[in-house]
Amino acid sequence: MSGAVSRLSQLASQLLAAGNSFNPFQVQKPYSHTLSPTYFLPRAAAIEPDATAVVHITANNKTLRRTYQELADRARGLAYYLKAHNFKRVGILAPNTPAFLEAYFGIAAAGGVSVAINYRLKKDDISYIFDHADVEAIIVDTEYLGLLDTYRESHPNTVIIEDTDTDAVEGELCGPFDGAVLEGLKIDIHSGSKGWDGLEAQAQDEDALFSLAYTSGTTARPKGVGYTHRGVYLAALGNVIESGLNYHRGRCKYLWTLPLFHATGWTFPWSVTMVRGTHYCLRKIDYGLIWKFMKEEGITHFAAAPTVNTLLCNDKAAVKLENPVRVTVAASPPTAHLFQQMTSLNLHPVHVYGMTETYGPISKGYYMPSWDDLPDSERFAKMARQGHGFITSLPLRVIRTGENVLEGTVIDVKKDGKEIGEVVFVGNICAKGYYKNPEETKKLFAGGVLHSGDLAVWHEDGAIQIMDRAKDIIISGGENISSVALESMLANHPDILEASVVAVSDSHWGERPKAFVTIQPGKSITGEEIIEWAKHVSDISKFMVPREVEIVNELPKTSTGKVKKTVLREWAKGADRNLVK
Repeated sequence: MSGAVSRLSQLASQLLAAGNSFNPFQVQKPYSHTLSPTYFLPRAAAIEPDATAVVHITANNKTLRRTYQELADRARGLAYYLKAHNFKRVGILAPNTPAFLEAYFGIAAAGGVSVAINYRLKKDDISYIFDHADVEAIIVDTEYLGLLDTYRESHPNTVIIEDTDTDAVEGELCGPFDGAVLEGLKIDIHSGSKGWDGLEAQAQDEDALFSLAYTSGTTARPKGVGYTHRGVYLAALGNVIESGLNYHRGRCKYLWTLPLFHATGWTFPWSVTMVRGTHYCLRKIDYGLIWKFMKEEGITHFAAAPTVNTLLCNDKAAVKLENPVRVTVAASPPTAHLFQQMTSLNLHPVHVYGMTETYGPISKGYYMPSWDDLPDSERFAKMARQGHGFITSLPLRVIRTGENVLEGTVIDVKKDGKEIGEVVFVGNICAKGYYKNPEETKKLFAGGVLHSGDLAVWHEDGAIQIMDRAKDIIISGGENISSVALESMLANHPDILEASVVAVSDSHWGERPKAFVTIQPGKSITGEEIIEWAKHVSDISKFMVPREVEIVNELPKTSTGKVKKTVLREWAKGADRNLVK
């Protein structure tokens, strides 16, 4: 531990000795309390203060390790700083760093609302989001400070708190964020050393706004999805159970491959903290480093989109691990082939499904013991289904859509695995709505259910299976082609690494599928050869076989690993690929 970190610990110890007596039982009713996830951090520090909370390779290339006492102290210091300056809406623009974790807990403890956004967005979108969210201060990593140029031109009075992401907490390498933490700790001392008792670790109103998670805004302006204290608490609790964060003896070691800004990290910041697990923070996706952490640090869990897992499994450092790692897989429908690949490396998929409007995951593909006796292809295909609603949610439903269904009408499809309808949600982990957007909120909850826009079938055993986004279904000569199903079939080709399919116009059929694929390292194959394989070797139905297969070096993706089909559609129309990314 560095000398600076030691001095911070000494300061924190003085505060604790001076009267930091956090009391979670100071509630209005002896038989209930508001559900607020911020409480998980002081609870963890009280139970295991010396347990390792954070491991991180900093921007100055130092390995940082902090205990739960240190994490709680730093979050508390930030909270007192924000509270003293009356900052109620606080933006976050950063990669996966310890400061990001501290900000989530500190902002809420100060009674504020966090607004974490994607650093891969354009300056104009970043400016729009922070303006729309009414932020009063922004915590920004030094690397992304320039992304605020547009925003700062029109909002010169917004306070910018820069984090340098070093191992220092004071001195020359210490940045303004560390300064704010230390200032807050001193404020606590001078105001009577109330510690967590002087903060809002336990919210007064569990339905109050906790955070705003903004959608990507690929086709329109980003929308701010309102999360509540209760919703985050229950979503986080669901993750602990469904992803098995406390299933084994010893400590959960969670690797942050998922962006912390995406749907508040699917609420895993609070899930991991709830079980006193270790957060392994990554500034960026580095497959070699991920394998290094898994081999040397004994990572037990991480969450990632199918595309990230595909590239991870095919990285040169890939090897079958000695101990199993549970991998929460979501963001886009995975293929059975990918799950087979992962399992062979001792990466065990926990298949979940959800959206920003459901705090991230809201369903899980539960593995059934009876599947053990099935052929591999059938077993992994069942694992790739989206399954059933979370334990903290209500069951998912699939409802009828189309011209013959009146708007707002909710009628379930048959549970026959054939009739296609829209997935809808109700229950605890549905978001409150869209911030400052009553019209879109009304559409979101039409008929009293939350609409996903995803098309699926409902199997006899109650499991749902996504077929496509409504906008991605390809209608060719009257036949509905699921791009998801076609991508899954193409992925079975031994030389294909990734595949994505979009519709292109056709004078005869109306639409037809076009595939964009990347190739396995060291392999060489043409699009024409893939088409011939699809026609004569694969199980792809004749009407689904793409007439065009284009081989590309890389598929355009979002920060969470989803393929940008809007970009592929423009590519298919002949758009300049240097301009459309």
